[in-house]
Amino acid sequence: MSLKSEAVPELVPPTPEPPEGPKRWAWQDSAITGGFLLFTILLYNGLWFDLKRGYLWNGAADQSQWEWYSTVVAKSVLHFQNPFTTDLQNYPLGVNMAANAAMFGLNIPLAPITLTFGATLTWAIVLTAGLAGTATGWYWVFSRHLVPNRTAAAIGGAFCGFAPPMISHGNAHPNFVVLFVLPFIALKTIQIAHGERPIRNGIWLGLLVAWQILLGEEPLAIFALTFIVFAIAYLIPHRAEIRGMLAPLGKGIGVGAVVALLIAGFPLYWQFMGPQSFHSLLHGSAGNDTAAFTRFATQSIAGAPEAAADVSMNRTEENAFFGWPLIVLMVMVTIWLWRDVVSRALAITMYVMALLSLGIEITVAHDDTGIPGPWKWLGQLPLLDSLLESRLAMGCIPVVGGLLAIATHRVWTAAAEQPEPLEGKQRFPLKMVWIGAVVAVLLPIAPTELVTHERPLSPPFFADGIWRQYIAPGGSLVPVPLPSTGEAEPLHWQVDAGLGYPMPEGYFVGPTSPTDRRGRYGAVPLPTSDLFAEVEKTGQAADVTEADRTQALTDLRAWNADVLVVGPRQNQEALKSTVELLLRKPAEFVGGVWIWDVRALTP
Repeated sequence: MSLKSEAVPELVPPTPEPPEGPKRWAWQDSAITGGFLLFTILLYNGLWFDLKRGYLWNGAADQSQWEWYSTVVAKSVLHFQNPFTTDLQNYPLGVNMAANAAMFGLNIPLAPITLTFGATLTWAIVLTAGLAGTATGWYWVFSRHLVPNRTAAAIGGAFCGFAPPMISHGNAHPNFVVLFVLPFIALKTIQIAHGERPIRNGIWLGLLVAWQILLGEEPLAIFALTFIVFAIAYLIPHRAEIRGMLAPLGKGIGVGAVVALLIAGFPLYWQFMGPQSFHSLLHGSAGNDTAAFTRFATQSIAGAPEAAADVSMNRTEENAFFGWPLIVLMVMVTIWLWRDVVSRALAITMYVMALLSLGIEITVAHDDTGIPGPWKWLGQLPLLDSLLESRLAMGCIPVVGGLLAIATHRVWTAAAEQPEPLEGKQRFPLKMVWIGAVVAVLLPIAPTELVTHERPLSPPFFADGIWRQYIAPGGSLVPVPLPSTGEAEPLHWQVDAGLGYPMPEGYFVGPTSPTDRRGRYGAVPLPTSDLFAEVEKTGQAADVTEADRTQALTDLRAWNADVLVVGPRQNQEALKSTVELLLRKPAEFVGGVWIWDVRALTP
């Protein structure tokens, strides 16, 4: 199969690749992919060289959350339990793991590593394999099916793996970093459309889609939308050929759907119909400001953190920071390659996905223009209504990579076709000029090392198993304040305690209530939890009333609490004083934490 870039390509059954195109794996491929891997390790070197305490600082609470997912899945595998549910958070209601970013597609096969060496190693492996694997996957597809030039494909693949949005998510969101399955989903779909072995390729497509579902559904949805836009733009000049594609596509995609549902059907059922499921996760308006496209990401060579923060949600959601030099280059490449059908389709896709990512209303440098974006209508469709629309800009990444690969190949071809120079003169260094231009454009957005800090060790109360003396079967440990989206350290303590006890509330996605199946981050906090959160925020002990004490007793019983724990933290004294006032009971200092045994109050 080949989707080679030509002046006016025909959408016909594939032809053999040009003789100069790579066919088999060679040492050059190993060198390129090895370079991707080495570069990724350098980006994460702070994590790799401190697997005991290394923590990706810009990811806020997300590393602790993901390591918790990884450990819970591994424990489920070890004990042959259902990995799609757990009551270790949000006790006693539990968490629907299939509706969260548990990444069963890697956490299940990597369970032996997690159980043997700990979740931080799994975290490092997944992030490293994600960036390097995504670059390698697109490099392979580009070099075999788009351009017969390894250098051009390597430039395109490198952009796909290390573009600024990838690095931003690389701080915290492995499901948006592990994208190496997507290029092969595109490849198999195109092969089926060409009529190439629709049954066999349909089976492969089903396997790949099922795997991607178990890795991350939101990236799959964004990719599917991107691919649909590309297919429409590509097929417009070939409307007469569409009828010939319908039969192989129907056959291949039908087979693929059956295979995918056989593998991922039950997890999908559990996600949407199982306990603690929800039907949508509404984020409100979250489109990109147009200014975000021309600025530089926080962790890029030309990055200005203040300028990036000005037009982004946070450092893990810098989804559109491609930098103004690349924007200028892409406009020039669009004009240059417009007559090439493949390049034109890629360019149209790039602009459409960028436009969709602006959200329901277009904003220019914080100025709400009042102009509605296309997402105002698309975003109301089922499943799409849960997408964070700023992330749609990530659909631009593979198409920009493809355009860079095609443009580089065109330059190489033009350089080879230059006439012999007159005696005493040299050929114009076309390749060097192009490479210089590419470096000048991409170097400012090249990633810098991801910031890693030392995470505090878990107190001996958790790490040494002292907690076992205070928790009976059916009881829970209540961290003060309770775990939430901004308070994930208790998840780390629970992992170091071997997941031996459950906790109420937590950092996860679940339904708003038993009667309201809209999704939300974390549990709906009980009044006592809100009280603790306010003390943590202000640093001032609460003025406890009798009503607060009565409510606390009700909440402790709802949580099946056996012990309350205040661990090491900035506002520890205020929290300790508040709990003592609530319970009219002094704290005990045990294993590096302050505790209150409340089993007598919550029989």
